[in-house]
Amino acid sequence: MKERISPIRIAVLLLMSILTMPLTAAQEKAHPNLQLWYRQPAKIWEEALPVGNGRLGAMVFGGVLEERLQLNEGTIWSGSPKEYNRVGAYKYFPEIRQMIYDGKYKEADALAKKQVLGERPPGAYHPLGDLILKFDGVGNPTKYRRELNLDTAVARVSYQVGDAIYTREVFSSVPDQVIVVRFTCDKPGRLSFSAQLTREADAESASQGSGLVIRGQADRGKPSAGTRFIGRLEALSEGGTVTSKDGVLRVDKANAVTLLLNAASDYRSADFESQCEKLLAAAAARSYAALREANIKEHQRLFRRVALNLGEAPEIPTDERLKLFREGAKDPALIALFFQYGRYMLISSSRPGNLPANLQGIWNHRYVNQPWFCGWHFDISAPMNYWMAESANLSECHEPFLNFIDAIRVNGRKTAQEVYGCSGFVVTHRTTPWLFTAPVSGLSLWASGAGWTCQHLWEHYLFTQDREYLRNKGYPIMKEAAEFFLTWLTPNPVTGKLVSGPSISPENSFIVGEKSFAELDMGPAMDQQIAAELFDNCLAAGAVLGMNDEFITKVKKARAELANGTQIGSDGRLLEWSTERPEREPGHRHLSHLYAAYPSEQISLRRTPELAEAVRKSLEVRLQHGKTRAGGMGADSGNTGWSLAWTANLSARLGDAQGALQAINTMISQLLFPNLMCTAPRMTTLVFQIDGQLGMPAAIIEMLLQSHAEEIELLPALPETWKAGSVKGLRARGAFEVDLDWKSNRLQQVTIHALRGGSCKVRLGERAVEFSTKPGEVLTLNSELKRIVP
Repeated sequence: MKERISPIRIAVLLLMSILTMPLTAAQEKAHPNLQLWYRQPAKIWEEALPVGNGRLGAMVFGGVLEERLQLNEGTIWSGSPKEYNRVGAYKYFPEIRQMIYDGKYKEADALAKKQVLGERPPGAYHPLGDLILKFDGVGNPTKYRRELNLDTAVARVSYQVGDAIYTREVFSSVPDQVIVVRFTCDKPGRLSFSAQLTREADAESASQGSGLVIRGQADRGKPSAGTRFIGRLEALSEGGTVTSKDGVLRVDKANAVTLLLNAASDYRSADFESQCEKLLAAAAARSYAALREANIKEHQRLFRRVALNLGEAPEIPTDERLKLFREGAKDPALIALFFQYGRYMLISSSRPGNLPANLQGIWNHRYVNQPWFCGWHFDISAPMNYWMAESANLSECHEPFLNFIDAIRVNGRKTAQEVYGCSGFVVTHRTTPWLFTAPVSGLSLWASGAGWTCQHLWEHYLFTQDREYLRNKGYPIMKEAAEFFLTWLTPNPVTGKLVSGPSISPENSFIVGEKSFAELDMGPAMDQQIAAELFDNCLAAGAVLGMNDEFITKVKKARAELANGTQIGSDGRLLEWSTERPEREPGHRHLSHLYAAYPSEQISLRRTPELAEAVRKSLEVRLQHGKTRAGGMGADSGNTGWSLAWTANLSARLGDAQGALQAINTMISQLLFPNLMCTAPRMTTLVFQIDGQLGMPAAIIEMLLQSHAEEIELLPALPETWKAGSVKGLRARGAFEVDLDWKSNRLQQVTIHALRGGSCKVRLGERAVEFSTKPGEVLTLNSELKRIVP
């Protein structure tokens, strides 16, 4: 007997089919909660709109008479592989350690810098250049609109001149690996313009066939010379003519034009030029509609997994919304937009097969003085870039970082042996694509970078429950990082407990004497917390995989002998160093000693309430002293985007909804450029830095859903002002996917998808229930956590 389908169900199925159908450009209209839009072109880089495919990035300015696309390719870097290890430096560690124990901190700092730190490596991320477009006969445009549709990953410009409507679309294709620029006009023969590929230095542009080429090398002719690169542009015209001469491409009287741009460097292959040409030719063989549809489908495969609704968005331009927000207007939908913008930025800057998102993602326009060389900084920024990767349902975007950790092991082993005299592998606080791992000048000794990054390997397993990944990749890397600590830790001569050092608390220092300060310690809080976490995760992974070998025995013993990294001082705060010492900067931007509360899970409200209170007090004092640093602009806990993101995550873990919301509000009202890109202070100016951009969405998730304490906690830090809303598609540890909605600040319903099955404990306030689930099973619970049977 055939099942009878109700008319209502037929209507629902029809609507769903319509919603999932690919849309043409004319049919698309972005939801206000999923678009950035403006009534004028960008005047400066910080107003332009980003597109990217994990490798090729562009900032779209949207000019009418002249358009500029600032271009990046992720492997165009200065510098080159080189040895920076101070071989045999480990012989000075006993003397440095004794100096620290004797209170001779300045002497210890001086000896470490003289005998242990290597020279500072050259190398920074460089732009590919600019695509400059100059248009003929534009006249006085009206009805101008510039937008970025987060749902389609298409930047669009439209305006009217006389009786003609001009449109321009830009996207960076993942499937076809090219940047696509499309020009149309609703009146035939009205498109005429010139195009050039330009660069400030170290490159030459020329015509090639009917297209353009640019060739160069980062820092060419300098000791810091880096990768050689090529950029290629082709024009596909519908009607009219296309010519190219003397480095200028010319389009005349066309009906529509598609520009295709590809670029490559010799970072991975000496055959980079032919590879670039092949990809360009393959893309040129496809129609614009096919290119566009394929990229939208791939983008939406990731982007549409999560939807967040915090209220309706006003139909006003984004820069005007930002201005009103700064003036005190309530706009929760702007927070939701910022959340999805962060997901969009991670999707656009971190794709499998590429380098991970660097300090600026993949978008940088500077040829010199790049902010912190756009590198990977393991004492906060690189890990923060990926805090939301799993919980925001973008696990694939996590892969470049996980693979980067694996790749850096080769140099890390050598540094462990030659500099530290240890086994395993070590990563200090920063690196470039050349993967140097040595401690170098610019910061003092800190050997916990590998330990911190290994947290991501374990988190990837917890969220996916992929045992094969854990067995074949995650656990071997974690084990090797732990082997370093097993040989690096030494007993404190008084307590006998194992401590890490000489090391710092990134990147703060403590006062010694009247006008002096020092950095090095034996057993600073963060180091001890990272070692404890790494050991615990190795033991947990070993249990999952059935390991019970000599390594596991050594880790158990070392964990039992490890000095406590979560000590409470006389004022109720968590200690930053091994003993109580006055901070040089009480409002410091780094919150290193609070690592155990977030991103780690060693401290929690229910399991360790006394420590949670110490974290709360520490955070409170840090924020009270923000914006008090003397000299220049300074960077502290109150004016640095990524520091506010860390604060928001910590506040959410502490159940402090107002504290988390205050950090979000401060970031949006004070620390965003007009294009909503996040800032950090550098000298006397503000620069784009993506870590806060990607770290704050993780905090928004923590406010709505937490799963670190072996349970799924719903709405643990919901602000009073988010009275009603919904979220779908968030991931929880244990391989669960969660949809929930609330009204009047109270949960209405939650749906939990068990992707792998297993025990599922759910908490709402003081109420907790536990279910046993099968793979693919769906749990729907009401406001009292009672199961709703479909």
